[in-house]
Amino acid sequence: MSLKLAQKVAVVTGGSTGIGLAIARRFVSEGAKVYITGRRQAELDAAVQAIGDGVESARVDSSDIAQLQALFEQINQKHGKLDVLVANAGGGSLLPLGQITEEHFDDTFSRNVKGTLFTVQTALPLLGKGSSVILTGSTAASGGTESFSVYAASKAAVRAFARNWIIDLKGRGIRVNTLSPGPIKTSGLVELVGSDPGQQQGFLDHLASLIPMGRVGEPDEIAKAAVFLASDDASFVSGIELFVDGGMRQI
Repeated sequence: MSLKLAQKVAVVTGGSTGIGLAIARRFVSEGAKVYITGRRQAELDAAVQAIGDGVESARVDSSDIAQLQALFEQINQKHGKLDVLVANAGGGSLLPLGQITEEHFDDTFSRNVKGTLFTVQTALPLLGKGSSVILTGSTAASGGTESFSVYAASKAAVRAFARNWIIDLKGRGIRVNTLSPGPIKTSGLVELVGSDPGQQQGFLDHLASLIPMGRVGEPDEIAKAAVFLASDDASFVSGIELFVDGGMRQI
């Protein structure tokens, strides 16, 4: 069986933990040379050790344009191209209307919106015909979630990027799609409600009750969808939002 990403060079931002780590691991297993980024060196080192051959790491804050430029210059010097870009770095926290601070807003939009924009724009000279850009969205952008409005708004902006960028890139053969996970069992999700294991499990159980499939997802289930969007199997797929959410946003 042929590897779906053989000979492809890929970058996964926010690739040291959770969904990003699962995507990087799956990409390597499909033959890609993968670069992962993150802001914490210890987590990056652990991710490289966990994945093994085929992955390199770079400590990069995706909202820092100079750091992005250094990363893509390194890739240009080594490979002269980039085939797959997964703009996954980001995050958010819970705050209800009435308690939202300027710091909370700036941090969320810097990580999710500014980071996504300048990651893609900085990588653009390396992306050629047939390349794939995958933006990490969220089901939060397509429905209401208590105390999550700033995060949801930032992910709605990410979805809007894909719709508009496919027009900006018309004729270049670069595909841009949004991959929107539903609730996925990661530390980033459960830590939204604190560090108590009982409270975390209660949160997961509540989320599972909202999903037609009756459970939350696993990171590798998102990774397998990312492989499809990254590969030539999706050669005529561009501008979509692919929900991987157990049906949560279809009801």
